[in-house]
This record gives sequence, C-alpha cells and structure tokens, in this order.
Amino acid sequence: MTELDGLRLERDGDVATITLDVPEKLNRVSMPARDQLANLFEELGHDESVRAIVLTGAGEKAFTAGGDIAGFLEREPEELSRLAWNVAAPERCPKPVIAKLRGYAFGVGLELALACDFRIASDDVELALPEVKIGMIPGSGGTQRLARMVGLGRAKDMVMRGRRIDAEEALAIGLVTQVVAPAEIDSAVTGLVDELRALSPLALALAKRVLNHAYDGPLGLGLEVEGLAYGLLRSTNDFREGVAAFGEKRPPKFQGR
Repeated sequence: MTELDGLRLERDGDVATITLDVPEKLNRVSMPARDQLANLFEELGHDESVRAIVLTGAGEKAFTAGGDIAGFLEREPEELSRLAWNVAAPERCPKPVIAKLRGYAFGVGLELALACDFRIASDDVELALPEVKIGMIPGSGGTQRLARMVGLGRAKDMVMRGRRIDAEEALAIGLVTQVVAPAEIDSAVTGLVDELRALSPLALALAKRVLNHAYDGPLGLGLEVEGLAYGLLRSTNDFREGVAAFGEKRPPKFQGR
C-alpha cells in the first residue's frame, strides 16, 4: 500500500480501524489524505473478512480540527468543487462505519463523521462547520448531510454562524448516536461492533444501501427499492440461517452468503 499521509490503518480480526494520525496538528486532514481515505474505504468495502470499520483520531484532543486550509489555495477551483466525493467514502462503503469522536470535530472532521453510519461521541466533543468564518462554506457534503440529519433550520444555525455545539446538544438534535464519558468510549464502540458483528453482513449492507439511496426520493420509489432488497435477501443463506436459528431458539451463524 502507498505510504499514507497522516493516516493509519490497523486490523484486529474482522474490524478495521482508520486513524487520523497527526495529533500535533489536531489530526488535520491533508488534500492527499482525502484521496487516500476514499481508496481505503473502497478496499475495505471489498474485503469479505472485514465486518465493521471504525474511523477515529489520534490522541484525546481531536477527532480532527479540520482540513489543511493552506492546501486549498494550491488546488484549482474545479478540483475543489469535487471534494465531497472523497469524504462520502464511508457512506458508499457497504460495511458499517462507526465514527469515534473525541475533542474537536470541525470542518471536514464533522463532514466525515456525517458520512459514517454511527457517531459515538465522548462528552467532551465539540462539533462545528466553521468555514464561514474564513469566508468559505463547507464543501465536502457538510451543508447537505447536516440539513438532512438535523433539519434545515438547525443546519442554517450551525453553518451560517459557524457555531460550535457540545455533546449534549448534538445528542438532542440527533447529530450523534450516543454520548459517553471519555473513559467509556472504547467500550461503547466495542459494544456496537460486537452487536453489528452478530448480524448478517448482507442484511446490513442492503439496509445501508436502501436507507442512503432512497431517503431523498419519493415514498413510492423508496418502497420499491426496499421491496427489491427484501426480495433479494429472501434468496440468501443468511436469511435461511436466521429463520432456522429463530425456530431452534439459538444464535444465528451468519456467513455473508
């Protein structure tokens, strides 16, 4: 694998952890790192041995305080207009992706977290899209995912003021999945991974796909997509195993087939 720019990939059995690893710069995300993140998620998405992916930041101060601002001035406007594609990599990945958030999650940090499926946050987290304060707006999906997740009014309040919100508010408006004490965040993430690991990877992948792709469409379209996915899962070994395990009152052993 090409040497990573401020990223670290680790494997522990069927769980892959991607760490934003520039703690001395609050885990800033460089322009090359955005491309590398997209490649990592694509590779892990095709790896049948991976059941879940955790995205986190090194140290205790930040998930990431944002991108490499100076690097934006070195890129052409047309290239910058396509930044959202790389940051959407966790969303495209068929595996469950968990963002483990501590400290600052600003700018592209919050945008990456929004593209994940779950956001487990410590109670010291601060979240913001502060780009307006340097004469810019979020450009990696932040305006769109935030508005869809918390509503247009709350998104305007955060984006147009560059306002920071704390863990309590983030949980109240549905921006994070769970808030725990810093000392408990590792066990909270492990608990969620264990829960997901026990489920059918095929069902999880299709549930994620249906939710992501049909959410913005008309109800009729969403129901059609859901029905097609439901019918497809009917033919899988995992479904047959699930039904058998239910009848036999035992835990199912899903194989992803």
